[in-house]
Amino acid sequence: MNLLQLSWKNLGFKPLNTALSLILFALGVGLISLLFLLEDQVQKNFEKNLAEVDLVIGAKGSPLQMILSSMYHIDAPTGNIDIGEIRPFLNPKHPLIESALPLSLGDSYRGYRIVGTTSDILEWYHVDLSSGTFFKRNFEVTLGASVARLLKLEIGSRFKSSHGLADDDDLEHDDVDDFIVTGILKPSGTIIDQLILTTPQTYWQVHDHEANTSEEASNNIDEESQNENEEGHESSDHDGHDHSDHSDSAQLPKKLIEEDGDKSITNLLLRFKGRSFQALNMQRSINENTDMQAATPAIEINRLFSMMDDAEKALRILAFVIIFVSGLSIFIALYSSLRERKYELALMRVMGGSKFTIFSLIILEGILLAILGYIIGIILSHTGMAIIGKVMRDDYRYDFTGFYMLPNELWLLLAAIVLGFFASLFPAIQASKTDISETLSKG
Repeated sequence: MNLLQLSWKNLGFKPLNTALSLILFALGVGLISLLFLLEDQVQKNFEKNLAEVDLVIGAKGSPLQMILSSMYHIDAPTGNIDIGEIRPFLNPKHPLIESALPLSLGDSYRGYRIVGTTSDILEWYHVDLSSGTFFKRNFEVTLGASVARLLKLEIGSRFKSSHGLADDDDLEHDDVDDFIVTGILKPSGTIIDQLILTTPQTYWQVHDHEANTSEEASNNIDEESQNENEEGHESSDHDGHDHSDHSDSAQLPKKLIEEDGDKSITNLLLRFKGRSFQALNMQRSINENTDMQAATPAIEINRLFSMMDDAEKALRILAFVIIFVSGLSIFIALYSSLRERKYELALMRVMGGSKFTIFSLIILEGILLAILGYIIGIILSHTGMAIIGKVMRDDYRYDFTGFYMLPNELWLLLAAIVLGFFASLFPAIQASKTDISETLSKG
């Protein structure tokens, strides 16, 4: 039996002590590994969805909320802004703005956000069509790859939108045209995978029709109360609005810059032509001189990470404390077991084992404990990340996974081995100094 096999067998000498050491070590390693996985995936998701956006314009409110809702789609919008207010920023000849991307938010389908925008979004997020064509007319939609896959939608599929992000049939817009799928995008690893894209004008038609329907219902009640003997009144008699179909729903929408000034969108994303003083001053100018709000995505996201930093540091300190305690537990377990194993170790010396052999045996036991704890910890962290990923995907529609390894986790293995070595170093030195004659005489 070689030293490795003997070390493995000796770990079962005191199973409760060994189990305690393993659990503590696994918890420490698992917590650090989980923090690595969360930090890596959150940072990657935030960075790749910045889409080189220099400025976001929206309604007054929380700047961070506006950024999260417009660029990461994980919060409610702060409100709407009128076309008349943003028309200057839509001008393709604007001296400071390279391009502007409008966003209309508020509705969803089965929890996936419907976004009113333009075809420019493909270039902004570097995504191409997988099949079909990009929407051209109102009530046509193009699906992100994840939406199409998870909801099992295909070209020609039809559905109705719901108000808000809740998957609730009671919030469905029953009295408007169906959305029809005309295209599906390739997977891009960005937020676009989780979105349903259509025209901003579609949003107006859905909500204008909803408002007209409510007004007509109210008019119906008033009319019927005044004319109880009259029958057969149709809602179209009250305001001349035809509900049989949307006559303009199949029309090609105009450019936003040509629309009426009282129409509204939720946000406008801007890219600057350069980093001039005028461009950098645009945010302050909008905030001070208009009823709108402007925010820089990079600044707001850095603030968010700063808020999260203290909690992350506290968890890391906790993880290192747990690992330190587990290392101490390994030391105590090995040191206490020496008293009961002195006779065994003395026999090994008599049978030809050197002091170095005894030293190596105890060191191997400590390293094996650390490696086992590391393996269990990694399994726990990646399983936990998979569970957290499913919850976050259901709540925020972001893809998180536990099925990959980070380079930091390999360094964590090296740190675990070093800790196992030092935890077993003093017991190993003591074991190698065992007095053979005295130990054997005591039996």
